[in-house]
Amino acid sequence: MKNYDMTTKTDAEMLARLLNLPEKALQSHTLQEVMTSPMAIKGVGEKSTEKLMMLNELSRRWSKEKNPIDTIHGPEDVAHHLWPRYRDETREHFVLVLLNTKNHIIATPVVSIGSLSASVVHPREVFKEAILYSAACMILVHNHPSGDPTPSREDKAVTERLVKCGKIMDIPVLDHVILGRYHFFSFKEKGLMNN
Repeated sequence: MKNYDMTTKTDAEMLARLLNLPEKALQSHTLQEVMTSPMAIKGVGEKSTEKLMMLNELSRRWSKEKNPIDTIHGPEDVAHHLWPRYRDETREHFVLVLLNTKNHIIATPVVSIGSLSASVVHPREVFKEAILYSAACMILVHNHPSGDPTPSREDKAVTERLVKCGKIMDIPVLDHVILGRYHFFSFKEKGLMNN
């Protein structure tokens, strides 16, 4: 019987087999580079890019299937729910986790897609979504394509403004979670929510 143990193989070895490319073409690239910008790699064409996009999507779906989170107990749940979708994005995505009174996820709409380092978020867009879904409360989430989840001055200002709006609208903002590549930052955990 053939041995299918892949744990000893390098990323370049597995990708080369999968894409039918020479291993050398992939050795100088990180897995993130290959998965997010395949066309920038010499020898990777449209067919290989399509395979990689399918692999990425299947991986995301499998991760969600393995860890079906529909109730939020803390920022870890938020991170694990959204990491499969936003971990490798090259632009900032500002997402809402809209919850009912029992903290079950109603929806996770994207409010804004920004540049490599910022996304513009207006309170009217945020609360329009919350009202549309009849949310009892919400958690703000965005990714940092740099991989470092440390909040910027703008992140803190946006959070403060949306928390104030939430009080006025009676739709509380429970937390703001920033997703990095391997770690997340929770405003609530760090005592920065001012609720």
